[in-house]
Amino acid sequence: MFSSEFPQENGQSNNGNVTLTDETGRSLSCYIEHSLDIEGSEYLLLMPVDAPVEIVAWDEDEEEDADATLVEDDEEIDAIFSDAKAVLAEQNLTLKRTAYTLTVAGELPPVDDDEVLTIEIEEDNVELEPEEFQFIASFYHEEQEYGIYTPLDPLLFLARRNAAGHPELLSPEEFKKLQPYLEDLLFDEVE
Repeated sequence: MFSSEFPQENGQSNNGNVTLTDETGRSLSCYIEHSLDIEGSEYLLLMPVDAPVEIVAWDEDEEEDADATLVEDDEEIDAIFSDAKAVLAEQNLTLKRTAYTLTVAGELPPVDDDEVLTIEIEEDNVELEPEEFQFIASFYHEEQEYGIYTPLDPLLFLARRNAAGHPELLSPEEFKKLQPYLEDLLFDEVE
């Protein structure tokens, strides 16, 4: 995933929407932020229509230096989903169990610098740039404290249109193979 904005190609409209579907059948509506053709294949840079959110579990043993852990296990998300949905409904936000990420529909509160959480994320034993998240709400489930946060940087997906014209996310291998080429193309357009 990229975490910066890219310009539109000449003549490329930014108003199209597409739907990503995961292996469980859940869907995610996305705006097409950018589209480009590489060697006869159309690649799309997509941003979710609704705001993506993450649920964080707090280690309650150490109050001052509390550790935050992203909740990524589907069973745990299923167990806490109704509580998270209820606490967000109090703010006129609707939590959705969408493909690839949880999302909320509605107007998010303004960013408050005092309530920004920075999480260092590791992927394949490689530490990535820390990500910043804005606090939205908190709740308890079975005496465990959870927080609901939205990333400050846009969450973007890279997909390729298949033969039927539907977008499919690139595999990590495809993404790594195309990433330098795509970055070169996109940065060349900026100049």
